[in-house]
Amino acid sequence: MQALVLAAGLGTRLRPLTDVCAKPAIPVAGEALIRRIARWLAAHDVNDLVVNLHYLPHTITAVLGDGSDLSVRVRYSWEQPRILGSAGGPRLALDIIGVDTFIIVNGDTLTDLNVRALVDAHRRSDALVTLALVPNREAEKYGGAIMTDDGTVTGFAARGPSAKGSYHFIGAQMVQAEAFRQLAAGQPATSIGGLYDALIAARPGSIRGYVSDAAFWDIGTAEDHARTSAEFEKLEKGYGPFS
Repeated sequence: MQALVLAAGLGTRLRPLTDVCAKPAIPVAGEALIRRIARWLAAHDVNDLVVNLHYLPHTITAVLGDGSDLSVRVRYSWEQPRILGSAGGPRLALDIIGVDTFIIVNGDTLTDLNVRALVDAHRRSDALVTLALVPNREAEKYGGAIMTDDGTVTGFAARGPSAKGSYHFIGAQMVQAEAFRQLAAGQPATSIGGLYDALIAARPGSIRGYVSDAAFWDIGTAEDHARTSAEFEKLEKGYGPFS
C-alpha cells in the first residue's frame, strides 16, 4: 500500500519550536514525529511513502532520508513557491504516487489506528474518501464530521456547540485519486471546508467515515507537544507501532 504524508504545513501554532524546524521533524520523546509516522505505517505494511514538502523542507529530509532504515521507500513532492493545502497538495502529488487508491496521513498527529481496518472499510464501499474517525469528546476544541448511521458523511461542524455528537477526524484517510483530479494542479485547495464539501453536495455518499476507538495524539500546539512527549516517555520504547 502507498501513503501520502502531509508535511508541508507552516506549523504556526507550534512556534517557537517551528521557527527552526518543520513540525513533522520535531522530536517526540526523542524521535522525529515524521519517523514515528513512517514506522507506524510500515508496521501496517504501508511501505511506499510520498511526503509533501514546503516549509523548512531540509529539516524533514535530514531525519527521514530515503526511508531505507525504516523499511520504507520515501519520495518527495515539492510544493514551491507556495503551499497548496490539504487538497492541493495531494493533487500535485498524484503523478508521483501513481496509483488510484492510497492513504493520506497528516504529518502532525500520531495514532494507533488499525490501517488495514480502514482500508477494508473503504474497499467495501464506493466512496471516494473514507475518513478515520472517533467520537468527538472535545467539541469545544475540535470540529467534527456529521455522519448518518450507515457511515455517510453529510457535512462538517466547526468546533463548539454544533460539533457535539460529531466525529473527530484523527488524521488518516483512504482516498481515490479521482477525488482530487477535478482540481487544477499547482493551485491551493483545502479538503474539509473545500473539496470534500463540494463532493458531498455533488455526489452524496462519496465521503464516508470509519469509526473506531483508536487513540490519537495531537501535536498542534506547544502544550500538545509537551503532553504527548511526556506520555510517550512514560509508555517507553516498547509501545506498539511507535517503538
